[in-house]
Amino acid sequence: MESAIVRLAGPLQSRENWDNARCPIAGAIDVVGARSAFLLLREAFYGTSRFDDFAERVGISQPVAAARLRELVEDGLLAREPYREPGQRTRLEYRLTEKGREFFPVLAALMQWGNRWVRPAPLEFRHRGCGEPVHTELRCAQGHHVAAGDLDLVVTESQGAASTDSQQAGETGKAIS
Repeated sequence: MESAIVRLAGPLQSRENWDNARCPIAGAIDVVGARSAFLLLREAFYGTSRFDDFAERVGISQPVAAARLRELVEDGLLAREPYREPGQRTRLEYRLTEKGREFFPVLAALMQWGNRWVRPAPLEFRHRGCGEPVHTELRCAQGHHVAAGDLDLVVTESQGAASTDSQQAGETGKAIS
């Protein structure tokens, strides 16, 4: 059985030195942690763009749909765009932004996991080009398949905010996780 433990490296080794305030997992959950947010994004990937359709297809009330869609727009995952059907007033529809489109692997992994462990369904993604099933996996930049036990969690300076975090970690002794 392969290990599911990520190795914490460098300043992250000492768990007492962690500062969870900047954790990207916690930040992502703050943005899309509500069940309805996940399901609204699912519907956006399935082509839903109009408010009434979102509320109906997700099975939520219009006030909840309005609040979640507003949050997804404010957080930059969806954008509102005007549309107008002949003889009707101008309305707004919702479209995925680049940030929203980059969320798709998260939904695909969640669907794959849920199908295996929670609620099996006769649904799967298939590659339109060859017809084969699609699955999510982790690969390094060199293309190697990796499992959790193959990973080191490290503090990097490759991202703008991470650079500041690394400096703060050195100054305060707290690592960002």
